[in-house]
Amino acid sequence: MTLRGTDPDTVREALEIGEPLPGTFGFAGEVDGRLVRDVLGRVPLFVERGADRAGDAWAFEPGALEDPALFPAGSVASSGEAPSRVWSLPEPTPDDPELVLETLDRSLRTAIERVRERDLKIAVAFSGGVDSALVAELLDAPIYVVGFPDSHDVEAARTAADAMGRELTVVELEPADLERAVPEVARAIERTNAMDVGIALPLYLVGKAVARDGYEALAVGQGADELFGGYEKVVRLDHRVEAETIRGAVREGIYSLPEQLPRDVRAVEAAGLEPVAPLLYDGVVDAALRLPDELLADDEIRKRGFRRVASEYLPEAVAMRDKKAVQYGSLVARELDRLARQAGYKRRMDDHVTKYVDSLLEA
Repeated sequence: MTLRGTDPDTVREALEIGEPLPGTFGFAGEVDGRLVRDVLGRVPLFVERGADRAGDAWAFEPGALEDPALFPAGSVASSGEAPSRVWSLPEPTPDDPELVLETLDRSLRTAIERVRERDLKIAVAFSGGVDSALVAELLDAPIYVVGFPDSHDVEAARTAADAMGRELTVVELEPADLERAVPEVARAIERTNAMDVGIALPLYLVGKAVARDGYEALAVGQGADELFGGYEKVVRLDHRVEAETIRGAVREGIYSLPEQLPRDVRAVEAAGLEPVAPLLYDGVVDAALRLPDELLADDEIRKRGFRRVASEYLPEAVAMRDKKAVQYGSLVARELDRLARQAGYKRRMDDHVTKYVDSLLEA
């Protein structure tokens, strides 16, 4: 298969009319002798690093290449030519608040319908936060949480599942699980830095449990924080962002997705599953881009508009719940730090966890 994510005709039409959001969950691969990757990079595509021209040296998995580099999101490259960007995110003016919330609700339901059409045996990676809870509720699929026994995510998932009247499968971790998984995850994502490995590990480990139970796909809530204003920095407008408005800061976060998503996709694929991200459907992205500042974030509530839609489907306590980043909520980051120190990589060393990960790959 030389194209993933959609059919060739959809890509051809998107190229012809310059449509960046043609109604897909992302795509990448080869169409009519041209390499393509969607505007948000939702499907990973790799080429040989340093190559001046796109040719036969490309792959969906980085391990298939000698020195892989991500093909630029939103770009096209014909054989013998350098990649050129042909799609950029739309810049619509903010819509009327009630109208855009109706559009967002409708787009979310369309995304779920599109997932169901594929008739996959699917489970949901569930942290108890609003993102994964909404995906779980709309899909009505089994829910799994991963974490160490005393972790925030396990407790939050249990209370959210109780509030939703759902049965929860808890994948409890122990340090040996991380030791075994770290080299597998690092090779799959082609990254060894502590942050990326810490984020990918919970996805991989919950995916392994889901795959053992006979499922084909893992649904995730990825993208909600970037699309809807889930980060503190978009409210503070501090040194971490260049924008001067909340809406501009959210847009900066969306532009970070092409670098982040391949990590998450590869972690789930390495577990033997197909990743499914309903919140990253083109229609949902388009609606998110139309949200005014007051439906994004402020000092009191982040992801305000998204939570308003979610509250139509979820108990209020779940729809309004804040969450921790997965590497911290699962306590994977804490345990990675502990393993690194036990192996002799002390905190006084620069990037001591990254050095520990590198040592496992060399073993």
